[in-house]
Amino acid sequence: MKKLLILSLCSICMVTLGTSQSRVMTPEQLIELNRVSAVGLSNDGSRVIYKTSTYDLKTNERSSKLFSVSVNGGDLQSLEEIGDQVTDKKVSPDGKWKLITKEVKLQSVSGTDHYSDVPHSNVLIYDQLNYRHWDTWEDGAYSHVFLKSITDPQGSDIDLMEGEPFDCPQKPFGGEEDYIWSPDSKKVLYVTKKLTGVEYAVSTNSDIFEYNLETRQTTNLTADNKGYDTHPAFSSKGTLAWLRMKRDGYESDKNDIIVRLSSEDVNLTEDWDGTVNGFVWSEDGSKIFFNAPVGGTVHAFQIDVPTDTKTKSKPQQISEGQFDVNGITGQIGDHLIVYRRDMNHATEIYNLHIETGEMKQLSTANDDIYKDIKMSKIDKRIVKTTDGKDMVTWVIYPPDFDPTKEYPTLLYCQGGPQGALSQFYSFRWNFQLMAANGYIIVAPNRRGMPGYGVEWNEQISKDYGGQNMDDYLSAIDDVAKEPYVDQDRLGCIGASYGGYSVFYLASRHEGRFKSFISHDGIFNWRSMYGTTEELFFVNWDLGGAYWDKANAAAQKAYAEFNPVSFVDQWDTPIMIIQGGKDFRVPIGQGLEAFQAAQLQGIKSKLLLFPDENHWVLLPQNSLVWQREFYKWLDETVKNMKIDAGQ
Repeated sequence: MKKLLILSLCSICMVTLGTSQSRVMTPEQLIELNRVSAVGLSNDGSRVIYKTSTYDLKTNERSSKLFSVSVNGGDLQSLEEIGDQVTDKKVSPDGKWKLITKEVKLQSVSGTDHYSDVPHSNVLIYDQLNYRHWDTWEDGAYSHVFLKSITDPQGSDIDLMEGEPFDCPQKPFGGEEDYIWSPDSKKVLYVTKKLTGVEYAVSTNSDIFEYNLETRQTTNLTADNKGYDTHPAFSSKGTLAWLRMKRDGYESDKNDIIVRLSSEDVNLTEDWDGTVNGFVWSEDGSKIFFNAPVGGTVHAFQIDVPTDTKTKSKPQQISEGQFDVNGITGQIGDHLIVYRRDMNHATEIYNLHIETGEMKQLSTANDDIYKDIKMSKIDKRIVKTTDGKDMVTWVIYPPDFDPTKEYPTLLYCQGGPQGALSQFYSFRWNFQLMAANGYIIVAPNRRGMPGYGVEWNEQISKDYGGQNMDDYLSAIDDVAKEPYVDQDRLGCIGASYGGYSVFYLASRHEGRFKSFISHDGIFNWRSMYGTTEELFFVNWDLGGAYWDKANAAAQKAYAEFNPVSFVDQWDTPIMIIQGGKDFRVPIGQGLEAFQAAQLQGIKSKLLLFPDENHWVLLPQNSLVWQREFYKWLDETVKNMKIDAGQ
């Protein structure tokens, strides 16, 4: 134990030394990195306006700065305000109206709503779902879109959704993309899910509604589609496009681009074996540019928009390389203004040439930090799965990797479950930081991830403990054959579905791993079904309710794929991290798992964040998360041979 303590103190000294010399990434540097987001393109098409935000670890507060940069790079300017450089999309094209949003109280929920003589009561009264969402209890107030007159500032604001208990922007993550003007200023399009109660909780059927300013009538433009309809956008020619998923209740369905031509909807990407993240129109309205997962990355594509309903073209990939194009801001001439990131670099803004794919960095928010940091080597490895498929697996190595040495190695289990394991840069699950702490990371693109076709992506549904779990083990076993991987120092980590994967693998890893970390993971499917808020997720992925005895798929999931059913087989140290305000994977999941580990005498730790949701957002909480994460791994994985006297 003394040797372990000495080694731990040496590790702290090395990290401190690394910080002063800026040799490798540290948790403090990671948290204080600038987060870059584009505000828009200037009206004259010459500049990109963007914002950087950063957190101060001492004050736990966030601050932002505005910048303007030439679309060709260089000539960086600091701004005090945006002013009239970028068109305010909330203002109607004719300049007469502005769209604003307000919370409107429509239902009585609290004790004081019902009884005025109990002002100090603290009670919520519900008679239907959905009574909470993400991290917020329903309080009877709904977000509505209003028309505010610019020509008559004293006039009353007009509620487009008057009296309707629905939200726009949609909660919890909707924004300005949920409501837009028509080019003629006569109509407003907005996105919402006009369902209540159980129907709301089990459905993904959001629609695009059109409000006519002259008649004050609302029309559902997408009533025929029962899945998601989102992100409406008009071209310069006035053609409407949006994103659509077909199947109700399936949040990870294939996302397609729809255009409305002559009152008929045309699915541009129907015959393409992929799913769309987001899109923008070309300047002349003849093309649509979009980004999508492909082969463990996310890249930019373009597709022609037909002039009739019978002609279709195929998407063409624009960008290529070991990085993500994780967003497209717009087109300027021969270029797109895009976001780019990779596992060694946070998001920056780039200029992407449409024809050649060449890229030029425009924002340099973190260059001064990265220039002195040693980067990780990242390999794209192909692993054979148990059913003979080729699986992309990212392998991230420590800075100054020496193949003649042995390294502790971590299997990373991705969340989602159908989220792309691309060249992302997380401010919590950060591979660069893991590698800087001396670990090799193995990150497989297991079954249930986009970028490899619809069949690969959909296989995971109703097979949570099946093929994808074999994919995980295939990946770690393949990489562990390398002489530089210490097979006696393997760990397994993950969050959300990845946290579930950790709980499940803890009972079937056959001694591979020496330690586990599960963050907001699903431990007990029965209690999960009874307390999670978006029931369409568990209905689709498991097959239905646990009490539906006639549903064979659901019964198999609750029996065979339920970690709580196999917790008696746990025998390995495990750290469990849980957010107290996580309503997606509620607090009971983490507490049940920790209690089961403790009662069985398994070395375990609970890291509970009472004020955090499914994520850890506050800077100082994030720093504690990072410190406890590496403290646990160093104790149970990296330093275990020293502790054992080897």
